[in-house]
Amino acid sequence: MSPREILALRDFTGNTVAGRSISDARSVVPLIDLATGSCLGGRLAGLAGRSVLVAVADQLRTGIALIELDGIARRMLLCPPDLNPEYIPSLIDDAQIDAIVCDDPERWTSAGVSLIVTANLPVKAAAPIKTDRTTEWLMLTSGTTGSPKIVRHSLATLIGAIVADGPSGNPAATWATFYDIRRYGGLQIFLRAIVGGGSMVLSEPGESIADYVARLTARSVTHISGTPSHWRKALMSGAAVSFAPRYVRLSGEIADQAVLDSLRRAFPAASIGHAYASTEAGVAFAVDDGLEGFPASVLREPKGGVDLKVEDGSLRIRSPRTAYGYVGHNAAALMDADGFIDSGDMVDLREGRYYFVGRRGGIVNVGGLKVHPEEVEAVINRHRQVRMSRVRSRRSPITGAIVIADVVLAETAEALRSSAIRDEIMTACRESLALHKVPAMISFVSSLDVMPSGKLARQNA
Repeated sequence: MSPREILALRDFTGNTVAGRSISDARSVVPLIDLATGSCLGGRLAGLAGRSVLVAVADQLRTGIALIELDGIARRMLLCPPDLNPEYIPSLIDDAQIDAIVCDDPERWTSAGVSLIVTANLPVKAAAPIKTDRTTEWLMLTSGTTGSPKIVRHSLATLIGAIVADGPSGNPAATWATFYDIRRYGGLQIFLRAIVGGGSMVLSEPGESIADYVARLTARSVTHISGTPSHWRKALMSGAAVSFAPRYVRLSGEIADQAVLDSLRRAFPAASIGHAYASTEAGVAFAVDDGLEGFPASVLREPKGGVDLKVEDGSLRIRSPRTAYGYVGHNAAALMDADGFIDSGDMVDLREGRYYFVGRRGGIVNVGGLKVHPEEVEAVINRHRQVRMSRVRSRRSPITGAIVIADVVLAETAEALRSSAIRDEIMTACRESLALHKVPAMISFVSSLDVMPSGKLARQNA
């Protein structure tokens, strides 16, 4: 690989201001300690030049290991905690893994990898090791339709948007994210904290959103991100009442107007916006005007070397932050001949603004007519008593499928679960949507599941 730029993450921790740290519910690790310490003990030198699977259960030790390994390992493959174990052998083969960093060595003894290193806390003193190579950062796509793809980045491509957004990085910032840092969205926030000069507060495995938000409040977190589904869950939990972040960002799913307005009411003093990014294309742009979608001027006036276009209704991206490609025996082409990545996210231009309507692969076919579930959810979520919704399909002998909706109401509306609310939602849908998009059935439910990736769990009946 011809590196675009040689950087090592450890370089951003050595000359740090006092008070910066990475923490979870149990431990606080000052960043300055990582200049002369290690969670990998005396084994770090043995990992030099190796392809390392980072498979630690908690995010704190994962983050420290990433800082230690960058510039030393040949490559690092980040293993999300929700990864299907069936995929691990092929991923180890495709990424040419010859070392594993973990917290449960016995689990990995049958993986066929000779070097297994345990990550431990507290950080112990260790002699510095020269960082003299560009480490490849390997990340996994969501793999919702099968084995995930391995995407190859470098630190330079991962922090391109962070460097460009200099004002959002400052030593006074304390960052947090509902994402896991082994996914692209979470890793971006982790890197913003390290590179931008702030601290990072991480969630614990199995920790509820309500408990995490309560801890973030106690730690005076100032900057935080998550998917719209994360934020809906946080607002419904009631734990966000005393939370007062200064910087709130959404990504990973369509940010409809309802969730943006809810966050504005909850955090009136905060900067609230949504960003568009993908594991393959990197961070493309951010929207800070408080409105869903994005202005058409974003396409006409590219920033940071990022070019955007819409072709066949799909947003396409060409960027210096784009990954180098896929890794593995069945790796497909990442971009087209002109260097654009097809995001698969469908947009619609209305009065000078593009609106996201859904994923190409998530379309519901109703009698030959297309329905994007997210477009219907955006209408349902506008109702004053609705806190969250999920639109899906149900088989129909007549049209092949019909649209149905599961809706979570505000707690104050529990006693009002009646035909009146259902009728109001249906009326709004008929006024805003084509007839084939209007739900044939609306069910009120107590909760909706969110996947470990932070996205709404979708299923069809």
